[in-house]
Amino acid sequence: MERPRVLIVGGGFAGVECARALEHGLEAREAELTLVSPTNYQLYLPLLPHLAAGVVTPQSIAPSLRRILRRTRLVPGGVIGVDTANNVCTVRQITGDTVNLSYDHLVLTPGSVTRTFDIPGLTEHALGMKTLAEAAYIRDHVIAQLDIAACCADPAEKAARLQFVVVGGGYAGTETAAYLQRLTSAAAERYAGRIEPDEIKWHLIDIAPRLMPELGERLGTKAMELVQKRGMEVSLGVSVESVTADTVTLTDGRVLPCHTLIWTAGVAASPLIGTLGAETVKGRLAVHADLSVPRMPGVWACGDAAAVPDITKEGGAVCPPTAQHAQRQGKHAAKNIIASLRGQLCTPYRHKDLGLVVDLGGADAVSRPLGKELVGLPAQVVARGYHLMALRTGTARFRTVANWLLNATAGDDFVRTGFQSGRDATLRDFERTDVYISPDDVRAQNGGSRRKS
Repeated sequence: MERPRVLIVGGGFAGVECARALEHGLEAREAELTLVSPTNYQLYLPLLPHLAAGVVTPQSIAPSLRRILRRTRLVPGGVIGVDTANNVCTVRQITGDTVNLSYDHLVLTPGSVTRTFDIPGLTEHALGMKTLAEAAYIRDHVIAQLDIAACCADPAEKAARLQFVVVGGGYAGTETAAYLQRLTSAAAERYAGRIEPDEIKWHLIDIAPRLMPELGERLGTKAMELVQKRGMEVSLGVSVESVTADTVTLTDGRVLPCHTLIWTAGVAASPLIGTLGAETVKGRLAVHADLSVPRMPGVWACGDAAAVPDITKEGGAVCPPTAQHAQRQGKHAAKNIIASLRGQLCTPYRHKDLGLVVDLGGADAVSRPLGKELVGLPAQVVARGYHLMALRTGTARFRTVANWLLNATAGDDFVRTGFQSGRDATLRDFERTDVYISPDDVRAQNGGSRRKS
């Protein structure tokens, strides 16, 4: 008999954990496992600020899927459409060709993209921090601004080059601003008096009344004090009104001359979810507590793209889109798929919060492991320990520790690699948010029949 086909969409936290758990829980004869991902690595998103600041290398935070998964077939591409009526996904391979893959069980873990708003100039000029390429681009871009400013004869242009704006006071925005501010402060010493550290201005902006409200008032306030002590300006209750190539206008009327706007104001579910015609909760795919999708037999969803009910809370709460939840949901989806294949009962996803960690660089950090509030070096030890535990391979852990030690002892050379030079830097180009098609288009491409490629 033909083995049941389990198709996993996305190689992020949820998708990889699901595939790993299926490999461990099923014998090869019980199912054929396939994972579709445009990259052949699992990106560890929480360490992207470290990459942008040159503290770690790309290989350290992007462990190979072929090291992690030994029995799963990897298809290099992205799912751009799903026909759940005929159990077919359309995949655009990295060659640009499209193929159709059939499935018996589909696990939707396409992740998320940077959330944007209808702000004039935002999508044309803002830089994101969601992919490996974006982090590498931002590093080159920031160092380029220093290089240009160091030889700039116009004081106004120099000031604009040395002014950096980060929008988003969550974990990603705060850590990104903190790490890049440390990068530019250290780099200023290499410019032989052409750039003084106090000429470099960093602004962290968020519409919320305080940074990282999930941490609680005390730790959120402490995190703000730590970055302000370094000279960073924090503006709360403020957002962006418009953006041009060399200015950012805020809703309080201020106009900041700058050539760098880093946008980290939250995430939205992958646009793939919007093509399914299924029920959503604030853009995320509505699922049952066991991670199955209503009215779509054999379809499961978890991670950032799914609104998973948080049954540990009341009032219809859903789990937040964090790496911690995505990893656990991926494992639980695998457990329920195995149960389904074996005719057993599925169980609801339930979690216990392990806490939160925020790494601000150096010895600065705030953490709340298992409800205990920590600040400074103890918090940093917990934060980095958590990151090492979450990395999926021993090789990635060793590289990351080596990078941390080397950066702490030898510093950085602030080299622009040029890997991303000459390419468009919009969020759409980096995150490919405009490639998806509807189920009708999938059926049209598939000729209305079920085929396996």
